[in-house]
Amino acid sequence: MVRNFKEAIKNRRSYYGLKNSSSITDGEIKEIIEFVVTHTPSAFNSQSTRTVLLLGENHKKLWQITKDILKKLLPEEAFKATESKINNSFESGYGTILFYEDMSVVEHLQKSFPTYKDNFPIWSYQTSGMHQFAIWTLLEDNGLGASLQHYNPLIDEAVAKEWNINPDWKLMAEMPFGIPAETPAEKQFSPLDKRVIIYK
Repeated sequence: MVRNFKEAIKNRRSYYGLKNSSSITDGEIKEIIEFVVTHTPSAFNSQSTRTVLLLGENHKKLWQITKDILKKLLPEEAFKATESKINNSFESGYGTILFYEDMSVVEHLQKSFPTYKDNFPIWSYQTSGMHQFAIWTLLEDNGLGASLQHYNPLIDEAVAKEWNINPDWKLMAEMPFGIPAETPAEKQFSPLDKRVIIYK
C-alpha cells in the first residue's frame, strides 16, 4: 500500500474481526518483524525485545491454550462470551505475534548502571511498546488488520512450555492478525488542547 508515515500512523486501527488469510506472504511478514526488531530504538541500545511468530496450527494452538486456561478461571456465562470473542476475533485470524522482553538484558543493565536501576524495567516496557506499534502499523500498511491483547501472565507458563520459550523472556503482549473481516467504528478523539501543551 505504501502510505507515507503520517498516513500509516493514522490508518492503524484495532481490528476485532479477522479472516484466516493474508495479503502478503509469510516471508514478507517475517521481513516486517525483522525490520522493526532491527531498527526500533531501545534505552542504552539494549535491544531487549524478542518476538515469536505463530502461524497455522501454532497460531490456533495459542488461542486454544488461552481458552483452556480461562475456562478454569471464569464463571460459565462469562467464559461463553470470552470464548466467542477469542474464536471470532483472534483465533479466526491468520497468525499471532508474541512480544517478549529479555529480562536477563534488563538485569544486566541494572547491575552495570545502578544509578538507573529502577528505570530499566520501565524503559523495557517502552521499548516493547515501540516494537508493537511499529509492527502493527506496518501490518496495517500491508493490508492486514491486527489488535493487541494481554492474556499474560495467565498464559505465560503454558505458552513457554509449548514453544520452549527462554525462561528469561517475559511475555508482554499478543498480536493476532489477518485480513480484516469488518471495518472498525469511527475513532473518537479527546480535545488536543487538553493533551498537548506548548510554551513559546
